[in-house]
Amino acid sequence: MSDATGLGPGSALLVIDVQNDFCPGGALAVPGGDAILPAINALIGAADLVVLTQDWHPRRHGSFASVHKGRAPFETITVAYGPQTLWPDHCVQGTSGAAFHEELLTDRAALVVRKGMRPTVDSYSAFFENDRVTTTGLDGWLRSRGVSRVVCCGLAFDYCVAYSALDAQRLGFSVAVVEDACAAIDLDGSRAAQAAAMQAAGVALTTAAALGV
Repeated sequence: MSDATGLGPGSALLVIDVQNDFCPGGALAVPGGDAILPAINALIGAADLVVLTQDWHPRRHGSFASVHKGRAPFETITVAYGPQTLWPDHCVQGTSGAAFHEELLTDRAALVVRKGMRPTVDSYSAFFENDRVTTTGLDGWLRSRGVSRVVCCGLAFDYCVAYSALDAQRLGFSVAVVEDACAAIDLDGSRAAQAAAMQAAGVALTTAAALGV
């Protein structure tokens, strides 16, 4: 693979949560979540190393509004590790909603990171659960393969993509987010807020074309 794309040796493409429940018709659909698939698949085809993440919640996960009496999706509560947005039930282990979108090119993935598996702790980032203490092991896995640059895409830009990119930057990787290979929930202005946070932290916001893809 060519280094000219920024996706060659020493880099990893992190494809985040391109699952049925996050695409139109799913339980927690991100607007335009399926429209980014051609861009993501083009990035996968250009990448030297591909990692996929998958939300993988047990039934009655603590982030589901349905388990909190009197609460509705998209409300925020306080839990042991801080604020927690409540979501519709989504990406339940073994369900069709948790499966990768059928058009996603998964064959080139070297690793699938499943997250959000503990019943009482949510997990947006590919690197840490939301308690900010429990790691997924991805940091060490990437370093063992000589990766110093992480390129992120997928769903949703303002949640799991942003959390993953910010954590990767904090862990010392060079990080880029491919904006036209992401879609956002944009809850109360979250898209603009997270874009600003990523830029302030040194994460590059780029496009597939800028990467030569």
